[in-house]
Amino acid sequence: MSKAFTKESDDGDEDDLPDDVGGLPAGAKNYMTPQGFERMREELMTLMRKERPEVVQVVSWAAANGDRSENGDYLYGKKRLREIDRRLRFLSKRLERSEVVDPAKRPKTDQVFFGATVTYVNSKDEERTVKIVGVDEVDPGRGHVSWISPIARALMRAHEGDAVRMNTPGGEEELEILKVEYI
Repeated sequence: MSKAFTKESDDGDEDDLPDDVGGLPAGAKNYMTPQGFERMREELMTLMRKERPEVVQVVSWAAANGDRSENGDYLYGKKRLREIDRRLRFLSKRLERSEVVDPAKRPKTDQVFFGATVTYVNSKDEERTVKIVGVDEVDPGRGHVSWISPIARALMRAHEGDAVRMNTPGGEEELEILKVEYI
């Protein structure tokens, strides 16, 4: 079928995808560190107060120029508005379900809970450090892992000096916890 006879919404966008995709188990709270919560809230505010109004202004200007079917500013602007609105819905729902847990306020302990920075050594004598954070804060490059990840689940509730077992695709691996901090 010719593009000339299709509706704007027929272009294959994923507007019908659920807004709350990936990460959290059904019914689970969205645990976050205060820094992660603030980053998401800042993104939400930037989208609402800066980006969306700018795009609306461009779309209004482009719509006033006449023929919208071949108007790139109008078509791209409408697509960008849909992306922004989808991200706004996602961020709003995530922040609404979030429970902020400040690891710095935790009583001193050597047991691993949410927000802990854990240094461990694996069976290959490789020392690694990970911080257990919320699903929206994951950053493997900085060693931030989700509280629902296999490594975090293996480490949770263990104490400094404990050895824990973690199932990996290559088989079971033993990890020895060297240090637990809450920073």
